[in-house]
Amino acid sequence: MASLRVAAAAGLAALCATAPAAFAHEGDPKYSSDVRRVAPALPGLEARVLNNDDRIELIYEGDETLVVEGYRDEPYLRFDPDGRVEVNRRSPAAYLNEDRFAQVELPARADHEAPPEWEVVARTGRYEWHDHRIHWMSEGSLPPQVKDEGERAKVFDWRIPMQAGGRPLAVTGSLTWLGDPGGGFPLAAGISLAAVLAGGALLVAVVRRRRRRPAEEAW
Repeated sequence: MASLRVAAAAGLAALCATAPAAFAHEGDPKYSSDVRRVAPALPGLEARVLNNDDRIELIYEGDETLVVEGYRDEPYLRFDPDGRVEVNRRSPAAYLNEDRFAQVELPARADHEAPPEWEVVARTGRYEWHDHRIHWMSEGSLPPQVKDEGERAKVFDWRIPMQAGGRPLAVTGSLTWLGDPGGGFPLAAGISLAAVLAGGALLVAVVRRRRRRPAEEAW
């Protein structure tokens, strides 16, 4: 019986530990990052932000090669008219974008001044990536623009520079604090609670079944 309790407790602990992790790569629901415009407009280019403020997606069906610039104005992504999408493995952005807060160690090959080394990552003209320009980068602290956590507030406007056929353009947008009234029930916490309740019910059922067996065997 004791071993059953230990096993059940361990299972519950594992469930509680892993439930919040399911949201580790999602955006922050207290923010909304939104595309406002492409300036100047480029035929065949669509852009949108995914998961609140987590990733930006480009869909390109234009007639000219489109190059997205990294954080040091280096070539980062290249969209060709045939649908091929390539990432420059010499761009620091290729590595910094692997973590929401850029907590990564850049490899020696990352050099924004070096000639690009292109690697194909898609052939559909569609690509999404985490871009630090579209979200609040300070983990654990609020933007100074947020005076009241329960009130909506604009944080900043953002801009992702690009070139199409050698001509400059940009996808622009804004980041908004949606407000945190504190009255909502966190979804991750809800999943953890559900796991605890389910595990508790399972443990009770096992204990009751064990207690019934001696009486049944006596008959």
